[in-house]
Amino acid sequence: MTGAGLHDAIPVEPARPQPTQAPPTRAMRTRPALPFNVVAAWLAAGVAGWLVLPWYALPDAFVWSTGLATLWSAQDTAPAIVQATRAGRVWLWGPLLGLVAVALSMRIRDRRQQALLLTWGAALGVAALLIAGFTIGIKGWSIGILKTTLPPLATGQYGIGYGGLLTLVSLLMLTGIGLGRLGYFRGDGFTACAVIGCSALLLLFIGFPVFKALVSAFQDDTGRWSASAAVERLWNEKIWGLGCVIGDTRCGVVWNTLFLGLACAAGSTMLGLMLALLAERGSTGTSGTAGSRSFGGGWLKLLALLPIITPPFVIGLGLILLFGRAGLVNQVLESLFGLTPGRWLYGVHGVWLAQMFAFTPVAFLVLRGVVQGVSPSLEEAAQTLGANPRKTFNTVTLPLLKPGIANAFLVGFIESITDFGNPIVLGGQYAVLATDIFFAIVGAQLDPGRAASLGLLLLGMALAAFIVQRRFIGSGGYTTVSGKGDSGLPLPLPPHVRKIAIGVATPWLVLTLIVYAFAFFGSIVNIWGRDYTLTIKHYEKAFGLDWGVGGLIWSGGAWNSFWTTIKLSLVAAPMTAAVGLLVAYLLARVKFKGQGAFEFLTLLAFAIPGTVIGVSYILAFNVPPFELTGTGLIIVLCFLFRSLPVGVQAGTAAFKQLDKSLDEASAMLRAGTFTTMRLIVFPLLRPAVVAALVYSFVRSMTTVSAVIFLVTAEHELATTYIVLRVGMGDYGLVLAYCTVLILLMLAVIGLMQWLVGERRLGRRAAAAPVAVPVLQAGPA
Repeated sequence: MTGAGLHDAIPVEPARPQPTQAPPTRAMRTRPALPFNVVAAWLAAGVAGWLVLPWYALPDAFVWSTGLATLWSAQDTAPAIVQATRAGRVWLWGPLLGLVAVALSMRIRDRRQQALLLTWGAALGVAALLIAGFTIGIKGWSIGILKTTLPPLATGQYGIGYGGLLTLVSLLMLTGIGLGRLGYFRGDGFTACAVIGCSALLLLFIGFPVFKALVSAFQDDTGRWSASAAVERLWNEKIWGLGCVIGDTRCGVVWNTLFLGLACAAGSTMLGLMLALLAERGSTGTSGTAGSRSFGGGWLKLLALLPIITPPFVIGLGLILLFGRAGLVNQVLESLFGLTPGRWLYGVHGVWLAQMFAFTPVAFLVLRGVVQGVSPSLEEAAQTLGANPRKTFNTVTLPLLKPGIANAFLVGFIESITDFGNPIVLGGQYAVLATDIFFAIVGAQLDPGRAASLGLLLLGMALAAFIVQRRFIGSGGYTTVSGKGDSGLPLPLPPHVRKIAIGVATPWLVLTLIVYAFAFFGSIVNIWGRDYTLTIKHYEKAFGLDWGVGGLIWSGGAWNSFWTTIKLSLVAAPMTAAVGLLVAYLLARVKFKGQGAFEFLTLLAFAIPGTVIGVSYILAFNVPPFELTGTGLIIVLCFLFRSLPVGVQAGTAAFKQLDKSLDEASAMLRAGTFTTMRLIVFPLLRPAVVAALVYSFVRSMTTVSAVIFLVTAEHELATTYIVLRVGMGDYGLVLAYCTVLILLMLAVIGLMQWLVGERRLGRRAAAAPVAVPVLQAGPA
């Protein structure tokens, strides 16, 4: 059959005319397109907050078990509708008008008019709530110009409670949904709500408190605005003096801080990189069996994490016991060689050594996830093209680690310049900005204006470090996880790199073991330095248990602070991880106006010393509209936003390794942003999640300077209890308490890592070879 006949024999369906895309009709343009289920849900929540829940929060004024019965009769804790109609607080009608505008938008058929009314109505509701909150206090107008120009109010208001908070959150989310429907943030409602929500959190709990604290830098002693006062505080010899060698006690405090920050950042980044390389690729073998790529197994990771889970003063005390004037090392040197003990530990050398112990684990946590994400297939390709292991490491592996190294350096620098605990213990006459700020606030001089001025200098140094880091990373691509097939087996380190890493990391790890051995031994002796009789009395004093008539009695003095710290830290850790990774996603994957200011806000918590953060929280949240002082919530929020930058930096470094085509492929399969985050992105960010969870939990358990002004008798924390005992000279109990905290944090960290899991990339363990029978050719 010829080709023509074959073609004629096969019935061919006539080609169907392709429909041309008709222009959108009026019905298509006016079809309701807003996600009414989401809008209705947030609208219902806002209405419930205004109509049902108590609008104001008063200490011990509302209890859920008994307060609902008297909700409408008690004027101070009544919902907003009662406050507006009976108590004369007419400004509370403003949020309701915003909710009404949202409800009306749901009845409009035109799509753009829908979105406009939704956005502007919700935004005006937010504005009405916040303007009234910040201008009206307990006794009426809270701003001086309003007191003189407007008639006095018959009544004031307290801080917002459950109802006000729910209404505010609902209006913010409705504003985000409206902006998404107007085409902003790529038209994605989830992204718009995330940007609006995160921006509100950063402004409220970082920008606003910092502004309240630093505004006094431009006020004189009488409280009047004066730019000359700030100039006089900032420009003097004690701050900018250069008539010395940098690092000397006589040098200006700015140069001392800068020198120490650079030295600590460089040392901690290098050491953290060595530890991360050894932990992930330290094996000398090349097989693909599980665990063959790790050097030292879990012991190396444990020793690298020990300093970060150490409560305050333990490292300083251990170093003093080792290298202090009466320390073990000096005693041995004096007895063997007749060397006179010196005081070198009390100064820049001791502070730098203590900061290396404290901040190297942070660099390790950031860099470990980045090392895990380096695609082995790229290294295999380089070796296939003839590159030896050394050249492959220098030209492929290290450039791909560039974002992680820059982020680790930035974190180490900012941690160092804002560190308070180590300089106050080991600094001696070596002054840095953090200690000067502390003494300006709580010292004999009591000069908040000077403290605020020094805080501005810290902000400038942190911002400069951020700009340099961005210039260093540049606009290059560092994608290593693209979702394409198999990425190969991780290659072992080149021999010279492995030797350098072992030579650098081993002394640090050995010294870590010695310091912690001394700390533990100090907890089981009677009196350190006098009576070394072994005893457990310190543990009994802190964590004693007795049996009474009613059952078990927690008789130890540390139990109250112990359980409070665990509870608040466990609440703060997942919140920090969630917010940190969400902010990292917005910075790495979304482009929007104001993104630079958004990113800078995330670093402000690092740029301000913990002491100033604590004082600023008292100034900002001791008056309406957000009265949080004395509650456990203010401590949780302080934990969250002090640890947030580490989660953001770890997430950003991890996002730079994820190819954006993964997000695009998910979007092509009609998955929303939230679904993509949950099913695609989150599993690949497990190292960053673990880093954020671990760092947030241990920082919450061990921070002292940021919360020392926020604790109360009801919410006493472990670190403030330890500080009190250190002041009383009860070192045995302090070391016993710290030992228990270290064991607890190790257990919780292991549990977190087990629950979250680890990211698995590349081929799994190589399977055993299978014998294949060879068929011999026979006769044809």
